[in-house]
Amino acid sequence: MLEREEYIEQAHLYQALGERMRQNMAVQELLTSLKEEILTTTRLPLAMDYLASELKLIGKFSPAMAKLAHYFTPFQTFVVAAAEDDRGKFDLSVALKILEREAQYRAAGATPQGVFLYQFESLCRNRLGYDPGLEAMAGDPIFDDGWRDWIRTVRRQVGIVDLADLIYIRSERYIQDRQKQGLVAATDGKPMLFGEREGRIAFANRRKDPLLLFAALNRQLGYPAVPRQEHIDRSPEIIPNLLRRIERLESRFKLLEDEQRGGIDLTKFYDSKGERGA
Repeated sequence: MLEREEYIEQAHLYQALGERMRQNMAVQELLTSLKEEILTTTRLPLAMDYLASELKLIGKFSPAMAKLAHYFTPFQTFVVAAAEDDRGKFDLSVALKILEREAQYRAAGATPQGVFLYQFESLCRNRLGYDPGLEAMAGDPIFDDGWRDWIRTVRRQVGIVDLADLIYIRSERYIQDRQKQGLVAATDGKPMLFGEREGRIAFANRRKDPLLLFAALNRQLGYPAVPRQEHIDRSPEIIPNLLRRIERLESRFKLLEDEQRGGIDLTKFYDSKGERGA
């Protein structure tokens, strides 16, 4: 785990990159200029130097982030690699927003429960692939051995067992419900990873869309919500272009009609002196 100031500077980097990339600025130039804004007391400027040099060589971020595994988490590398995949539809601007909000959450004091739910929701909403995504999540340093074992269990059972059930049976609420029924909770000595409130919300969202579970947890417990891709309305740009094309087509059809009726009257293209107009 990094120091709080590292996450604050990371969040600033991801936010600034996402905003200034819209101005069609080269990423290499952005990294050079943004380096002046980052605190030199952090290790991020050194990481940015390496990212910039690798970007010049191979044109991608993710391989350099993978080599800096002591600084960037496997999930951060996975998200950027998914955005750089030419075969996918995942946009880099959305990836930067996901990393920005996660860094802000870590700077504010993240919990393993919140990080897991945020990262898993990122996989769901953007269809990034459960198998490689969960394996990347398991490598996050915020998770201990108990969490890593459970995440790999989720990786094997996702799509077969409801996520709400997987959360519920590893929550304090599950133990309380079993005790009320006079039954013994079959925990097999495994630690309870979620609290009573997470378990209660998960139980209420069984057999429902997982996105409804995430939304309820975000509302009730204040866990960070995953940013969504913005749909840009390009109609103000498209409609005037279409109107101009229609006007040109109408003028061409008019010329064709004149030619079929006996020829095109070229005099209308001349000025009053009988000279051809510009």
